[in-house]
Amino acid sequence: MAIQRKLLEELEKRRKAALLGGGEKKIQARHEKGQLTARERIDALYEPDTFQEFGMHADHACTHFGMEGRSMPGDGVVTGTGIVDGRPVATFAHDFTVGGAALGRIQAKKVVDLMQYAVETGMPVIGINDSGGARIQEGVDSLSGYGQIFFHNVLLSGVVPQVSIIAGPCAGGAVYSPALCDFLIMVRNKATNMFICGPQVIQAATGENAKLEQFASADAHASVSGNIHLIANDDAHAVALAKKLLSYLPSNNLQEPPHKPTAAITVARDEGMNELVPEDPKNGFDVKKVIARLVDNADFFEIQADFAKNIVTGFARIEGIVVGIIANQPAFKAGCLDIDSSDKSARFIRTCNVYNVPIVNLVDVPGFMPGLAQERGGIIRHGAKMLFAYASASVPKITVIMRKAYGGAYLAMCSADMGADMVFAWPSAEIAVMGAEGAVKVLYKDELEKAADPAKLEAKFVEDYKAKFASPYQAAELAMVTDVIEPAMTRPVVAMALRNTLSKRVTRPGKKHGNIPL
Repeated sequence: MAIQRKLLEELEKRRKAALLGGGEKKIQARHEKGQLTARERIDALYEPDTFQEFGMHADHACTHFGMEGRSMPGDGVVTGTGIVDGRPVATFAHDFTVGGAALGRIQAKKVVDLMQYAVETGMPVIGINDSGGARIQEGVDSLSGYGQIFFHNVLLSGVVPQVSIIAGPCAGGAVYSPALCDFLIMVRNKATNMFICGPQVIQAATGENAKLEQFASADAHASVSGNIHLIANDDAHAVALAKKLLSYLPSNNLQEPPHKPTAAITVARDEGMNELVPEDPKNGFDVKKVIARLVDNADFFEIQADFAKNIVTGFARIEGIVVGIIANQPAFKAGCLDIDSSDKSARFIRTCNVYNVPIVNLVDVPGFMPGLAQERGGIIRHGAKMLFAYASASVPKITVIMRKAYGGAYLAMCSADMGADMVFAWPSAEIAVMGAEGAVKVLYKDELEKAADPAKLEAKFVEDYKAKFASPYQAAELAMVTDVIEPAMTRPVVAMALRNTLSKRVTRPGKKHGNIPL
């Protein structure tokens, strides 16, 4: 019994050392910066007493230059699984109190082991990044560790959801693991930055005097580079956002999203929907007001809200069915599609597709953004990403044309020809090769030049063109529109279409994968 007690005492001693990480002073320093420790972040994520830790007693044998004799409890990362809203979820959280959470061979092995377990058992992975980068003392072992993690990020991609929280420094090669994940959440905090090259390197290489807040902060990544999807106010908020995000996603690609279908679809008119679109087609409106009336309890979880604001993307439920929503935003750049909005939507479409989330498209698009910068920037290639994403998506796709749907942008917003299962149009919809004003100037150029009153004749031609070519009824006559509906009936019509299409099965040609224009 004496030997047994000694073993238990040794176990307890090791557990306490692991739980304390780098020590009380370093933990206190984290709190003073407004940051939680790795274990506090994990406690906020999981239901009480459900976390099972992997590799608590990992303690790298510090034989490398400058590390001899140092203890590295857990090797700077806490890994394990637990229950989030009734479902198992895997997580790894960098422990900055232990050697700045710099990555070495054992830390990489712990993360890779967890990822392998997650993909084999079909559970999401949440990574909480807060690390000083590579452990320089370990040299190529550290680089090898990053390579193994990146490889497994790709292996898991499209199989289980991967969510990355940037809750501290994330620099150099370390940024590519989060970048390979499905979603990035970044904490708005002075101690939190993400970049490849820091200000000193940029100045030395280019002579530019760049400040971190210009390119490495949460706000810069959310609004300018588009590298992240959500901004959190603090660590607790970041964890809450990750949990909310997972509430719309299945645990893996073989499961359906966590739908909560109502017993019966409520068929009720919403007169307020009729009032949202201005009578003058030149006036903009906020599409988020349409979304709020369309989805359950006006609960819309927007993704990349600050990037490419001319398109709106996010998750919601309609009569309990999880959907991804993609909507043109007439209140910003008239809802035109440009390089950034094409990238944003194409990525969101493909994310919905791999996790079996139906897509609802709300269309009011006057076309692709004209301009030299757009053409030289590759709008052709970027716009093609949307076409590719929609055409290759096999999930249910429901499209509602609210107003303008012109030219290639009409196709790029998931027309019937691009694979939409059902297309509904409001009476205000204008579906045409181009806007009436532009079309008339081309079609009736000679007549307008010879007319005694060109303005009056042009106005007549515009009205005739709209009635004959831009009306939703012409598209409906050609079986390009499932039905023309009153805006007030949009919610029940879309809800019914979703229920009827959920069992959709698509057979595609056998191939490794398509070659999306990147």
